[in-house]
Amino acid sequence: MSETHPSERLKPGRAIRGMSAVLLPFTASGEIDWQSYRDLLSRTAEAGLTPAVNMDTGYVQLLDDPTRNQVLETAKSVVGADFVAGAQVGDQAGDAWDRDAIRAAMEAIESRGGIPVVFPSHGLTSLDGPDWAGAHSELARTSDRFIGFELGSMFVPYGRIYECDDYAQLMAIPQCIGAKHSSLSRQLEWDRLALRDAQRPDFLVLSGNDLAIDMVIYGSDYLLGLSAFSPEHFALRDRLWETQDPAFYELNDLLQYLGCFAFRDPVPAYKHDAAIFLELRGRIASSRTHPGSPERPASDRAPLAEIARRLEAYA
Repeated sequence: MSETHPSERLKPGRAIRGMSAVLLPFTASGEIDWQSYRDLLSRTAEAGLTPAVNMDTGYVQLLDDPTRNQVLETAKSVVGADFVAGAQVGDQAGDAWDRDAIRAAMEAIESRGGIPVVFPSHGLTSLDGPDWAGAHSELARTSDRFIGFELGSMFVPYGRIYECDDYAQLMAIPQCIGAKHSSLSRQLEWDRLALRDAQRPDFLVLSGNDLAIDMVIYGSDYLLGLSAFSPEHFALRDRLWETQDPAFYELNDLLQYLGCFAFRDPVPAYKHDAAIFLELRGRIASSRTHPGSPERPASDRAPLAEIARRLEAYA
């Protein structure tokens, strides 16, 4: 879209807004570990990042409605209104867009003080670009603030990335304060940043690119699954950028190494690596994951332990 070279887009000293997905942990016997979840929420908020719950990292597609609501109640009890959450509808391929179901999911979040992230669904992403943006305009009639979401098909089979013209229509909705962009493409994200800077500077381009976490140096903020591994180190990295400390680069390199390792194919198995990593660091008691989520081989433990050891230098 833009002919500007990426090097000309750098924004040194910029304060970065970080939103971090929070892993939903499980006990060794297979139940949700609610106490560890509360601890992870607290650690994320204390680090200075906004917790993001009921996202892919929290297995939102695999949870039933009572469990999703319990996640929201837990977030509210731990961090108050300072959280965002996925408004997810579990439809099937071929289903039409269900406006009322999405509105109900958004209301469940808003009634607890959170900001909804309009999660992709079969029905929503079956819409062509103008209709996709128009669907969000309809949601804006009953919502004061929400976040859009472009999710690539490498994460979920119904994921879809739209054209920049469609993204511009989304940005034109005042109630839409930002959008998570998870294409894993630098160029597509750079295009959205250029559009944002030209048309709506207050709009949050929330990077979901776990393979290029330095997109923040070009003006992106973020809503990442990778930051669930260590929100305190992401927060430190962000402060280093804001203070223009060269230590930013080495810490970012190490966190990116973690991202490239954990987000390899099959990408959804990153959640198992997150559980292993958090267990190794003593943050949760078990590396067990949701039974419907793919797992990594036992050989992942050694490299994850080494990365955890290297991060200790930044404690």
